[in-house]
Order: sequence, then C-alpha cells, then structure tokens
Amino acid sequence: MYHQNFLGMRYTLVLAAFILLGGCAHTSKEEVVKKIELILTQTEGTFAVAYKDLHTGAEILLNEHELFHAASTMKTPVMAEVYRQATEGKFSLKDSIRIKNEFISIFDGSKFSITRESDSDTLIYDHLGEKRTIYSLMYDMIIISSNLATNLIVELVGAENVTQTMRTIGANDMQVLRGVEDTKAFEAGMNNRVTAYDLMLLFEKIDKEEIVSGEASMAMMDILLDQKFNDIIPARLPANAKVAHKTGSITGVRHDSGIVFLPEGKKYVLVLLSKDLKDEVAGIEAMARVSEVLYEYTTQK
Repeated sequence: MYHQNFLGMRYTLVLAAFILLGGCAHTSKEEVVKKIELILTQTEGTFAVAYKDLHTGAEILLNEHELFHAASTMKTPVMAEVYRQATEGKFSLKDSIRIKNEFISIFDGSKFSITRESDSDTLIYDHLGEKRTIYSLMYDMIIISSNLATNLIVELVGAENVTQTMRTIGANDMQVLRGVEDTKAFEAGMNNRVTAYDLMLLFEKIDKEEIVSGEASMAMMDILLDQKFNDIIPARLPANAKVAHKTGSITGVRHDSGIVFLPEGKKYVLVLLSKDLKDEVAGIEAMARVSEVLYEYTTQK
C-alpha cells in the first residue's frame, strides 16, 4: 500500500513538474515584461530595454526613448561612419594615422589629452608618434574600447557626420557631438547621447546589411563579435550563444548593446542601458539577468 502511494505521489510530482515546465516553455510577452520589471525595480537606477527578434520582428521595449549618456556605445555609430566614408573613397582602411594625444575641446577650443589611467587601452600610449592603420585603431576602439583610438577616429570622420548618418537610418535621438574624455564639454553638458530604440535600429540595420553595404555590415559584425568586455549581455548565456556587441560605462552608467546569435539560427537585437546607478555591480548583475530572461523567451518560441 505504501509502495502504491509512493508511486502515485511520484507520478503526481512528475506531472506537476511537467505542467510547470510546460508553462515556462510558453511564457507570454506580458509575463516576460513583468519579470524584467521585477528584476530592474530591485536595483536603484534608471534602465531602458530594447529587444527585437530579427526573424519574427517581435519587440519588447521599456523606456526605449529615454536619453542616456552614450559612454562608449557611441563607438558603434562611429565605426559605421568609418565604413561609410571608406566606401565613398575618402580613405582606405589600410591608410595610416599618426598616434597623438592632443585634441581640441568642443567647449572652448582648448587642448586636452587623455590619461593612460582613464583608458582601457593602456598599450597605445607606448606608441605615441608611431603610425597605425585606420582599421587597427577602429578595431581597438570597439573590442577594447580604446579612448585614444576613438578620438583619432572621430577626428578623422567628424562627429557631425556620424550623427547625420544615424539620422538617415531613422535614429533621430542619437547624437554624437565629440570624442571622449573632453572634460570641459562633459561638465558643460555637451555629451554624446543615445536611446535604447536608436541603438536597436542601428544593430538591426547592420544585421540586415542595410547600412553602407553588405560587405561593410559583415565586417562590422566580425569586429563586434570580438568584444572583450562581456559582463552584461553574454554573462549568463550559454557558451554557444554568440554576441556581437559594444558596451559603455562611466560613473553610475553601464550599457551593453548588440545582437545575440543562437546555434539554431535564431537571432535578436538587445540593448540594455542604465544611469544613476547607486551600486554599479548590482546594476550589471540585474541587466545580465534581464539578458538571460530574454534569451529564455527567445529559445522557447
């Protein structure tokens, strides 16, 4: 009798687990939004989320038009502008630029330099006066977020041209005014800005090979896939999920933006932005959990 009751109880537990798992396997968009909101409301700060399934077109958008300091996410539109101008024949990616550390503030025209300590790329400072190709500087601008390389590239293509190219793809709120570490401009509020929605548009255009050219889009994707900072979007995903992305951070701000490629062929754009973070580690962890939730939502479909 005990054996029969035990078997019956085990069957009931298995059935209940199957039903529960079945429910998880068909989580609705509304349930996903609630999960995301619950995760983000547990961390002090302001967040934005933009998700788009590149096969179905399904979107999940939260605070998507809120303006954020771009931090290093502005380096992706700068890369797009490099490819646009190279395609037009203004220069070759094999052309060289002399490495210098003197730039002009957009605030008052005064000169400023970037310190090695403020840059994630410290090695470039040992090569001042030497020449590097445009491609190698652009590559380091993306994969290790080199600030010095960024300013050399922005000086080459012109910040205003980056913004104008973003307007042509419908990114109407993204604005690139300058390079990085222009302290006077920062203190005056003259900053690069992004929205989750506009970054989503940019990555979608790259994936669809609709920005500059198909060849340029594939080249940009290859660079983004080599990203070395992986503590947000990829952090809680399985190793077989590949992420082509660009991060960004300043005090109280942590961003990640890119495309997630799944082994079965599914892919989606994901942009996670934050500001006014009191605990940056907690903010990073919260966004990594949101990324995990959206991965699970995509793989269930």
